[in-house]
Amino acid sequence: MAESHGGAKGQPAKAHTEADGGHHSGGFPPFESSTFASQLVSLAIFFVLLYVIVSKLALPKVGGAIEARQNKIEGDLTEAQKLKDQSDAALKAYENELAAARSRAQAIGNESRDKANAQAEAERKALEDQLAKKLAEAEKTIASTRTAAMSNVRGIAADTASAIVQRLTGIVPDAASLNAAVDASLKG
Repeated sequence: MAESHGGAKGQPAKAHTEADGGHHSGGFPPFESSTFASQLVSLAIFFVLLYVIVSKLALPKVGGAIEARQNKIEGDLTEAQKLKDQSDAALKAYENELAAARSRAQAIGNESRDKANAQAEAERKALEDQLAKKLAEAEKTIASTRTAAMSNVRGIAADTASAIVQRLTGIVPDAASLNAAVDASLKG
């Protein structure tokens, strides 16, 4: 598209502007005042549509996920409390059984002493051995029940702590540091 120099002296040729279609008016369309009204209407329509889409689709899904996680945490805490109550009840039952066994042993020992010292000594020795075995078995049972209950509580505490840390920070905690913190908390 060459310029033509043939015309009056001092008048530039119009080849460039005519080749561009003669539309060389000026500015960036969003900044032209003649299009402000249509741009504002388009912007308002876009934001209304965006608001409706977000409020009807995205927010219910996010809210549902948060509520489901909260319900799971509450369920886990309820289950942990239930297991703790069961272990406390079992421990109390074992303590009552142990107290009843000791009281029976005391009565038998007193009765045996009244009859005859020699016979009472033999019976008392056998009864003490039997009670020692029952006591050892009861202590083993109590210890195993307590260990089982504490392992359940520890697992639930670790899951709950992980969920809480993840919900508060948005980061899944390291399993080793989480287990160390739960162990320290349970010992203290």
